[in-house]
Amino acid sequence: MMSEGGATLCLMGDLTESLQGLASQLAASYQVRLVALDDPDAWGSCDLILLDLSFYQGNPVLLKVRERYPNLPLLCLTATSADETYLLSQPSIDVLAKDGSSLMLHHRVAQLLSLSGLARLRRAMKNLRVTEITTGVFWLQVPEADLYLLCGCPAEVVKHMLRKGYIVTETKEEILCETGPNAILLGDLMVQNGDFANLAEFPVLQMLYRQGMIIPGHPNNTGEKPLLLGMKKQVQSQLDYIHRGNYGLLSLQELLAVGVDEATADIMLRIKRHFAFGNIRSPENFLDSVYVEKGWVEVKNGVTVRRVGINRFEFAYHNQSVIVDLNLPPVTRFQAPYTLDYHLAPREYFAVLHSGEGDGWDVNRPSMASVLMFHGRIYLVDAPPNVTHTLETLGIDISEVEGIFHTHCHDDHFAGLISLMRSDHRIKYFATPMVRASVSRKLAALLAGEVGLEHFFIIHDLLPEEWNNCDELLVRPCYSPHPVETTILLFRADDGEGPKTYAHWADLTSMEVLDAMTGDGPDKVPAAFIAQVKETYLTPANLKKLDIGGGMIHGRAEDFRDDPSTSISLAHISRKLNDVEKEIGSATPFGAVDVLIPSRRDYLRDQADRNIRSLFARLHPRKLESLIHVPIVVINPGAIIRRRGDEREEVDMVLTGVVEYVHTAQNIRYRLASGALIGEQALFDQALPQGTWRAVSHVRLLRFPLALLRTFIQDNALMEDMENIVGKVNFLRENRLFGEKLTFTILIHLARMMRSRLVRKGEKLLPVTGSAMLHLVRRGLLRHESGLTIPPGDVWGESAVLGRPQEDLHFVAEEECELLLFPANVLQTIPIIYWKLREIAERRRLAIQTLCQELTS
Repeated sequence: MMSEGGATLCLMGDLTESLQGLASQLAASYQVRLVALDDPDAWGSCDLILLDLSFYQGNPVLLKVRERYPNLPLLCLTATSADETYLLSQPSIDVLAKDGSSLMLHHRVAQLLSLSGLARLRRAMKNLRVTEITTGVFWLQVPEADLYLLCGCPAEVVKHMLRKGYIVTETKEEILCETGPNAILLGDLMVQNGDFANLAEFPVLQMLYRQGMIIPGHPNNTGEKPLLLGMKKQVQSQLDYIHRGNYGLLSLQELLAVGVDEATADIMLRIKRHFAFGNIRSPENFLDSVYVEKGWVEVKNGVTVRRVGINRFEFAYHNQSVIVDLNLPPVTRFQAPYTLDYHLAPREYFAVLHSGEGDGWDVNRPSMASVLMFHGRIYLVDAPPNVTHTLETLGIDISEVEGIFHTHCHDDHFAGLISLMRSDHRIKYFATPMVRASVSRKLAALLAGEVGLEHFFIIHDLLPEEWNNCDELLVRPCYSPHPVETTILLFRADDGEGPKTYAHWADLTSMEVLDAMTGDGPDKVPAAFIAQVKETYLTPANLKKLDIGGGMIHGRAEDFRDDPSTSISLAHISRKLNDVEKEIGSATPFGAVDVLIPSRRDYLRDQADRNIRSLFARLHPRKLESLIHVPIVVINPGAIIRRRGDEREEVDMVLTGVVEYVHTAQNIRYRLASGALIGEQALFDQALPQGTWRAVSHVRLLRFPLALLRTFIQDNALMEDMENIVGKVNFLRENRLFGEKLTFTILIHLARMMRSRLVRKGEKLLPVTGSAMLHLVRRGLLRHESGLTIPPGDVWGESAVLGRPQEDLHFVAEEECELLLFPANVLQTIPIIYWKLREIAERRRLAIQTLCQELTS
């Protein structure tokens, strides 16, 4: 029975009969628990402990209680004055004679639980304190219950915690280590507004290794495992993804399946076991899980949690509660932890644009990566977290990226992949089959096995240890020992005056660690294999970027003191170079460019030519000559390109960089892809949109005189068709599904295929006979039997695009509705459409599930 104050008492002692008597006395006023002396986990879930022991001074039970819960009030029932003298000298302990009256016992308990004491103590400890770390991420703490909870874990959340002081370095028993969370709350949705919302790999690494929870003999290794909280689907997904992030491919069979010969596969597995201290372990060996599905569940030491909505959780402790809401506002993205300077990236024949020199712990810089320019086109080497932010500051839009070369699947090289999937076309993906397989399995773990890399990328498998022709750029991937499948990449190009090479060496293993794994035993690596790795590491290049992160799984600059390369750039660290390293290589700033082969032609004009040809694909290229040589205008970051209602005698085409359209009155915001037009409505005397276009990064625009473009359209008999199409395109642009990152060409294609359908009031919505279509509600309202509605601007029929069993048959038209229909097989080829529909479908599924539970409860 609970009292008005809701206090809980915990009774422990030697004499069972005595405790049962106390319990019967107090049960009418308080919630009473009888707890075994050897069950310390239960002690922290109460407001007051009543302890009845045969002796006190030096009693191990009393000592353990005080050590574990030094601030939890303790009432000791004593028989001797010696007991009383000893106990009163201890903090937070009161005493009462065993033979005292029932009235005295009630009075003393009430006194100890009074607001002037306990409540003030709890407030001072800041229990259930929730603070915002960054957008969509919160910190919840209950010090009294030893719970420090990271709520939400998007990419690079560890860097946010370091920057904001939630992780600090401390000395514990003369060992230098970090503070931080001991539990992680996962959101209900894997993807929010286009970003991965649950990426627990690095937070888990921080808890296990940098805090020391898994290190033998470390003071923070108490035997208690860190916790993962969330819906079962998300927790299991994270455990699978962490497992793949730790080890990559897990068996001989998986390695053989991607073409590795049996002898080499055996060596690779020995190397994996060496990095894993001899044993590949499941994440369940070092992480505990708490499923938050229906109703209250206990997290730890009396702290409980329940889901109260999609991405909304209520935590309770000692009759107090708080709500944590992990939902991002519309069109808001997770923030990068660092601020970068803006640069206007050139377009060169063969050059390296340095886009990341840090590591997964560097709060000031992106993780190690590079942008390659070849024949004026953009290629990425690895996809670190927040790659969109990085590219934007360099004046590059995702739609300009031709392809990515991938070294391995650790999050600091992998987490940006989803940003590359948010394009209107599939980007080329270059990697060896073993790297591709480990990356694909890790991605599949995050997405619960729904789709693989091939759905979002054009796969180009690279032959290991050989030169591969990739769009005329030669690349040679070479194996590098690492916990997961990893290749270092050597690039080569030739302009007729001799080859130039760039070596991207991420991630390396130091010579010292390589020597430690060398030997003749069954768990050792043959000396000849290690000698070949060392020889590959020291391959000369015109420019070599090195991982010098040190430790067990990274390289050291000293190993390259005699490297014959022309220029060496040092990366993959979160600190400044020391004096020894300064003698070996350079500290390259973000945005610096190393030109290996300069351009001899105007690659920007080439890109303008491609954009114009794409826009007027039905015309012969000779007819486009008049449009090619209009001015290219550069706009600075943050500058307004065109204000609301600003009538100009020109039309702009986005060539490079990121342009944003903002219409606050209608809550519309989207970003334009390369090739998009600005102000084209003036060609047809249509009203201009009532929003504003602004430059997010440095932007290059192709600026057409209005009269020139209008004459061109008229002379080629395009006026009527384009006027009709542009109106539809502008309608699509202002829809949240179609507005972002679709090129003008794609929007025109969708506008031409768009069909209308009327649905009568009360009609049950069924798929169009003989075809799979996505339906966009233009007017009217659809309602699900659970009460969920689909208003104008939203869509129905997403299952057809996602390739799932039809789940959308329960909506009825509340009034006459006009629906716009789009072929699902066309939308399936547009990666960004797929991602948005996947998030819509997941939110809708959870919302219907929640509403149905409320109806039946």
